[in-house]
Amino acid sequence: MKVLREVARQGSFSAAAEALAFTQSAVSQQVAALEREAGATLVERRGRGIRLTDAGHALVTHTDAILARLGDAEQELAAIAGLRGGRLRLGSFLSGGATLIPHAVAAFRAEHPDVELSMVEVEPEEAIDRLKRGQLDLALMYEHESMPYGLDPALEITPLLDDPYDVVLPKGHALAASRRLRLSQLSGESWICGTPRDSCQKVMIHSCNDAGFQPRVAFQTDDHHASQALVAAGVGVSLLPRLCLSTVHPAVEVRSLGRDAPVRRVFAGRLAEGYRSPATEAMIAVLEEIGAGFRGLGAADHDRETVPGARA
Repeated sequence: MKVLREVARQGSFSAAAEALAFTQSAVSQQVAALEREAGATLVERRGRGIRLTDAGHALVTHTDAILARLGDAEQELAAIAGLRGGRLRLGSFLSGGATLIPHAVAAFRAEHPDVELSMVEVEPEEAIDRLKRGQLDLALMYEHESMPYGLDPALEITPLLDDPYDVVLPKGHALAASRRLRLSQLSGESWICGTPRDSCQKVMIHSCNDAGFQPRVAFQTDDHHASQALVAAGVGVSLLPRLCLSTVHPAVEVRSLGRDAPVRRVFAGRLAEGYRSPATEAMIAVLEEIGAGFRGLGAADHDRETVPGARA
């Protein structure tokens, strides 16, 4: 199309060849190839000059706009490669979106302010589906032996941290005096856990079954603030991962299960095949750094601030 435009400007193949630093034969071949693709005659030869056909005029009319758009695309691609543009669509489970993601987004934007970031809250199973359908570029996910999402062959995973589960008891509970508990000690308790859509429910039930009992579920909520508030109200106990306990209700006690604690493995997941944007690679590096800062968080390290909206 560039050759055709130059032929139209110069009025002959030879003049166009000189302007483009091509041979006249090369110009003729380019125009012939374009005519085959267009399925129409674009240029009529008249002596030493040429005349564009109606089809040739129509194509040249669009050429400037098309080449300008291509130039814009090349500049945008260069910007994306240099992280001066582009977008990154993130997915995250609830507690990861409340703890890891804000730190990661702040660090990423400080380095790459021109990349457009967005995030949706999704549980791991839905995140895998959205990655496969091209609706997400990267997802913060977790897995447990009861649901090994990281084994999906479509995923490439980057491990970030292990997130152990702790027991949450109301203040004054008979077992609150122990620094560490065994899950079997809680077999007679009423339990507060997530709804079936929340993978944490599967972890809790699987862990209790491994400890030799079927938990008696009294309340279900996917909001870990509400879960802690219900424990504080004395209606049951709960098992929550430490990322959900970055802020602890003042009327509950958090106790470790030690080496017997269930552990979920938090990772960044993306498709194993296909295009990998520079923004995705950069965010993974940021998440690895952020995840390293959360490793080793102990039950005694929990912040004792009041849960928003909860009463002591």
